[in-house]
Amino acid sequence: MDVEFTEADDGQWEQYGALACRAYGQPVPDIERLGPYADRRVAVRAGRVVAGGLGLLVPQHFGGRPVPAASLGCGCVAPEERGGRLAARLVEERVRALQEQGAVLATLWTASTGYVRRLGWQAPAQVFSWAVPTAALKQAAADTMEITHGDTGQLARLRDRLAGQWNGTWQRPPWWGAWQREQHPGLETYAFAAPGREPTGVLALATERTPAGRQLVVHDFWAADADAADAMLAFLGRHHGRIPTTRFERTGLPPGPLLQHRLANAGTAAATSWHPWMLRVLDPVRAVALRGWPEHLDEEFVLDLADPDRAGTARYTLRVGGGRAELAPGSSGARDADITLTSGQFALWYAGGYRSPAAAALAGVHGERAALTRLLAATAEREPWLADYF
Repeated sequence: MDVEFTEADDGQWEQYGALACRAYGQPVPDIERLGPYADRRVAVRAGRVVAGGLGLLVPQHFGGRPVPAASLGCGCVAPEERGGRLAARLVEERVRALQEQGAVLATLWTASTGYVRRLGWQAPAQVFSWAVPTAALKQAAADTMEITHGDTGQLARLRDRLAGQWNGTWQRPPWWGAWQREQHPGLETYAFAAPGREPTGVLALATERTPAGRQLVVHDFWAADADAADAMLAFLGRHHGRIPTTRFERTGLPPGPLLQHRLANAGTAAATSWHPWMLRVLDPVRAVALRGWPEHLDEEFVLDLADPDRAGTARYTLRVGGGRAELAPGSSGARDADITLTSGQFALWYAGGYRSPAAAALAGVHGERAALTRLLAATAEREPWLADYF
């Protein structure tokens, strides 16, 4: 109870940088790099910083619309302070500060997935990086597409348009490009377009030294269609003479079976699983109102949602129609709930993470199969993918 949570001044943030280096066992450059764009929070005991982290207010696309979201990063607790639920209290303070600025969702990356799941967060999708022999990418059919080196505002608009086709992708802020170039020296961007047409593909990659030599590292792979994807893979394959391996970063490839389909005969794509991104819905009513919804749906559901802050559930009526939706407290009459969801299950459904009624039922979602099928159809139009690791 003697810990004070506060927005960090420059001196406290410098203290926190030193603490994080000790807690992580290595420097954490993003504490300084992202500090100017972030809400910086620390926990202070007797004048000493004992924990902290930053939060970024960045919209995320859901249902084709950007939704205000808090993205938490670079958080830790001093080793000597662990075990007293300080981490959970700090997460709540960081979320609260950004919720006051308009966030209705919160996202984080953490190795402690079980811990934050108990706090009401859920992972919408598995996260992998892929290592592929560069020569295997030669199998992709090269196109007559024109390839242009260099990033432009035009490509940023293309990325934003393609990002809206997924759930969870960031609406990248203005500082994103400079931060990425600082993180990844030598990062290069290429645009792919049919002759005389606007670009339909964006590829960003860097090279990295490994014990075996050098490898390509793909950080951005945005393709509007299969032709663009094939041309981009073929371009990577042209590096095979001097770079034996291409690695698609943990966020560098859409979650669909793109590589598996292209390399099915070779069997050469090796996946490495990473801890996933976690999502929490801070304000279900506003999050539903701000999200995009399928135009063709006209549905109504009575939902029981578990409240993470107290025992029991709260009843809501969800109405979806004309590309919009409303989540209203209560229900008319004595109708039983169609579906019962925990806060984590609600977040997973919101992100389109349940791809079938069978998957939802195995995850513990309660409801009749017909109602569950209809409910999942409201968010399954787009797959979850957080293309930006922070």
